[in-house]
Amino acid sequence: MLMHDEQVDPRAQRRSGGHSTTPVPADLATSPFRVDRDRVASSPFFARLAGVTQVVSSTGSGLLVHNRLTHSLKVAQAARAIAERLSARPELVSVLDKLGGCDPDVVEAAALAHDLGHPPFGHLGEQVLDRLARHRFGLSDGFEGNAQSFRIITTTDVRGPAALGLDLTVAVRAATLKYPWTRLAFPTPHPRDLAAPPRGAAEPPDAPGTGSSKFSAYVTELPDVLGAREFFAGRLEPWQQTVEASVMDTADDIAYAIHDLEDFHRVGVLQHATVSAELGTWLDQALELASLDAADLRAQERRPGRSLEMLRRRLHAKDSWAVDDEAFAAAVAKVRAELVDGLLAVPFDGSVEAEQAVAGFSSRWTRRLVDAVGVIEEPSTRSGHVVLAPRQWHEVQVLKFVHRRFVLLRPDLALHQRGQARLLTALVEALEQWVTDRHEANRLPRRLHDLVELAGDEYAELARTEPSALVGATGDVPSGPDAVRALARGRAVVDFIASLTDNQAAALLEALSGRTGQLWTDAFVL
Repeated sequence: MLMHDEQVDPRAQRRSGGHSTTPVPADLATSPFRVDRDRVASSPFFARLAGVTQVVSSTGSGLLVHNRLTHSLKVAQAARAIAERLSARPELVSVLDKLGGCDPDVVEAAALAHDLGHPPFGHLGEQVLDRLARHRFGLSDGFEGNAQSFRIITTTDVRGPAALGLDLTVAVRAATLKYPWTRLAFPTPHPRDLAAPPRGAAEPPDAPGTGSSKFSAYVTELPDVLGAREFFAGRLEPWQQTVEASVMDTADDIAYAIHDLEDFHRVGVLQHATVSAELGTWLDQALELASLDAADLRAQERRPGRSLEMLRRRLHAKDSWAVDDEAFAAAVAKVRAELVDGLLAVPFDGSVEAEQAVAGFSSRWTRRLVDAVGVIEEPSTRSGHVVLAPRQWHEVQVLKFVHRRFVLLRPDLALHQRGQARLLTALVEALEQWVTDRHEANRLPRRLHDLVELAGDEYAELARTEPSALVGATGDVPSGPDAVRALARGRAVVDFIASLTDNQAAALLEALSGRTGQLWTDAFVL
C-alpha cells in the first residue's frame, strides 16, 4: 500500500493521473510498464495491423510478406534486445539515468504501439489522407501516422479502463513520440527552424509553409504531449526523443532495412543482376562518379552506379556529422558480398535451403546491427541519443537504398498504388457525404458517430481556448460553430478510415458505391 506520493515512480504515472500501482482487474502483469505492453498488444488497433500493408499487400503478392503487425513484432524484438544490452553496460548506467531511463518493457511497449496509426495501404494511405485532411477538410494538422498512433493510445482507443485511450504511463507515452513536436507550433522555437533540423522536422521542399513533414502529435493531443514530457524537462531538449524513443526508432530502422529485403527476394522482385550492377559499378567507378557535376549525374540517373552516388551526396548534405566516404565504400562492399553475392545469388524457390538462406541473412544482420548500438550523451540535432556505430550506420543507409531503388520506385508498384489512392479518395468523399446528410445522421456507423462527437468536443474546446491552432490551409481562423463542426467531422472521417484494414477499406467503398449486393459481411464492422 502506498504511504506517500513521493514513493511513486514519476515515469509510471498514468495519463489519468492515477498511480500505476492502483490495480485494474483486466491487467495481468504487476509491472506498470509490462501492463502498458499488454494493453497495446490487446488493443483492436494492434490486431488490425495484420491487415495493413507494409509495402505490398500479402494478398497481391501470392506469398507471405510482412504486414504492419509482423513488422511491429520485429521492431519490438529488436528494441527490447537493444534496451537490455544498453542497461547491462555498467559505464552507461549513470548516463541513461541522467537522460531519463531505458527500461526494456517501456521500449517494447512503444515499439508495439509505434505503427498503430498507419492507415490502409501503408505510406501511400498516409500521403493521401494527409492531402485530403488539409485541403478538403481544412485541418491544419493534416494526417500523420505517428501522430495518429499517439492519438489512438491517448484518445480514440476505447479498451482502456476509462474508455478514453489506453491510460498508459508517462514513460511509454513519451517513448512513442518519435518526433516530439506538432506540425506547426509546438515547441517554441519549433525544431524546423533549427540550423540543422532533427530528422523529419524540416518542411517538405515542395510544400513550403506546411510545417514539419513528420510529427508525433496533433494539436488535439498537445496536453498529452506536455504531460508525457514533463518528467524529461531539463534532461532533454523539448524536440529531442527520450532514450527509449530513440531505441524504438533505431530498432524500426533495423527491422525496416532487413525484412523488406527478405520479402522482395522471396517474391522475385529483387534481381541479382540489377542490384549487382548498381553496387559493383559504383565500387569500380567511385572516383569517376564523384567527379560528375550534379546535372550530369541526374541526367545519367538510370545508368548503374549513379543512384548510389546520389545517395552518397545526399548523406553528405543532410548528415555530414556521420557520413564518411571510406565507411560508405566499406558498407557498399559489405552489402554486395552479403546481399548480392550471398542471398540474391540463388533465386528463392521455397526449398529448405532457400528458407535457411533467408533466415541466416536476417539473423546475421539483425544481430550485427543490434550489437552495434551505443549511446551519445550530446548528439547532433540530426540524431537521437541512441545510435548505430559508424560502420553499421552506413550499412543501414545502403540496405535502405537497395529497397527504395529496386522496390519502391518500380512502375508496377506505382500503378498499384495509384489505384489505392483513388480508392481512399473516393472513400473519404463518400463518408463525408454521409456524415453531412442530416437525414441519415441517426444511421451513421456507430463508431463513426462516436468519433464525430469526440472530435466535436475537442474542436469546440480549441475554438474557445486556442483558435489559432485551427488555422487551416487558407490561413484563416474558422469562424462560427458550423466551421468548427466541419473541422470535427473531417477529423472523425479521417480517424475512422485510418482505423480500417486494407480489405475493410475496399469492402466499405464497394458497399457505399452500390457495387455489391451483399448486405451482411465480416469485411467491416459498422
